[in-house]
Amino acid sequence: MHTAVTLHLIAAVIWVGGMFFAVYVMRLAAGPMDPAERVTLWARSFKKFFPWVWLSVFLLPATGYYIVFTGYSGFKELPIPYHLMHVIGWLMIILYLHLWFAPYSRFKKAVKSENFPEAGKNLNQIRLIVTANLWLGLINVILGTLGRYLS
Repeated sequence: MHTAVTLHLIAAVIWVGGMFFAVYVMRLAAGPMDPAERVTLWARSFKKFFPWVWLSVFLLPATGYYIVFTGYSGFKELPIPYHLMHVIGWLMIILYLHLWFAPYSRFKKAVKSENFPEAGKNLNQIRLIVTANLWLGLINVILGTLGRYLS
């Protein structure tokens, strides 16, 4: 159980922390850059960060379900805040899958063809999804941390 909780926590910190960095640090730092340089920086950054998100997308449900069925004997005994956490977690995954297969896919094609205005347009769509996911992730962190006290 300790290993599952630890992996769950680490995966959440990596994903949510990475989104916080992207939205509130890197986006602002890269803002004054030339559009081609900014888009290229984001392309390199996504290439390094998204494998970690994929790992989190796998680990969070796997460890979460292990915790639910081992620590709580299933959903029937699960405190309400953790039910909310479960739903929000799947919403985050769905948003990430949309990001990956729609705007990020178009972003990569635009960068490859050096169509920087189109890449910038897709980058803005990615920013909106990441910002929404960041706030959902922060809510989940609060629910996960305080869940047993809120029940």
